[in-house]
Amino acid sequence: MAVAIGVLVVIAFFLLIFLGSSIRVLREYERGVIFRLGRLIGQKGPGLIFLIPMIDRMVRVELRTVTLSIPPQEVITRDNVPASVTAVTYFRVIDPNKAIVEVENFLLATSQIAQTTLRSVLGKAELDQLLAERERLNEDLQKIIDEQTEPWGVKVTTVEIKDVEIPDQMQRAMARQAEAERERRAKIINSEGEYQAAQKLADAADIISTNPATLQLRYLQTLLEMGVNQNTTIVFPLPMDVISPFVDMARDAAGGAPRKPPPPPPPPPPPPPDPDVEGDLPPSRT
Repeated sequence: MAVAIGVLVVIAFFLLIFLGSSIRVLREYERGVIFRLGRLIGQKGPGLIFLIPMIDRMVRVELRTVTLSIPPQEVITRDNVPASVTAVTYFRVIDPNKAIVEVENFLLATSQIAQTTLRSVLGKAELDQLLAERERLNEDLQKIIDEQTEPWGVKVTTVEIKDVEIPDQMQRAMARQAEAERERRAKIINSEGEYQAAQKLADAADIISTNPATLQLRYLQTLLEMGVNQNTTIVFPLPMDVISPFVDMARDAAGGAPRKPPPPPPPPPPPPPDPDVEGDLPPSRT
């Protein structure tokens, strides 16, 4: 009796080991690539799957998007400017069978392809394009890397250039270039402002020249603007042309005679006679 119980225990133990080695549980984002005696028979999952112990072998493959950081790459642009570029790649496995069978390590292979393509594509672009046209470069990188990884069952969805580092000397040169560009714009804007102001002043002078009283009103308006602050004392000359019309109007209203012009100055006296002229000299004595 004891021998039979011992045998049953041994059988149950081996049965548990058999079941443990033949049952696998795969999550929703996992797939199992099954090899039977070294031959691919397909993929299974997710959920509960059964394997034949000692005959079947399973390789887990995740279908989630993988974020792959590309290490800094030393790049020389087309205009011979050295730069250090870092990027990030997003990809996912769409065919687990190819990802396991066609390539040894699809993660490492995708990383190497991304680094090589990054140096190749950015080496054909100039520094200004690298800084200003990142969207176009990202699209080119994504297209090239995706074409190379498609036979492996890997789909590259996005490639983004994160950072571009250039030498300090080049940064200072770019800063000087930007400063010169700003100064050029400021000078152009200032010149255009002076040109427009000159045009407006010329138009105003033409309008004022048609009516001299306009200039006098403008003169008084300027004095009014200057006298807004009551603590300011303004001393200004008053032209007689401004006062004379008002004086004539007051004289006419009072019935006085109009103002006569002043008499002309008297003529200068004749010059004295010259003693050296002949006929005016005194007679000489002998």
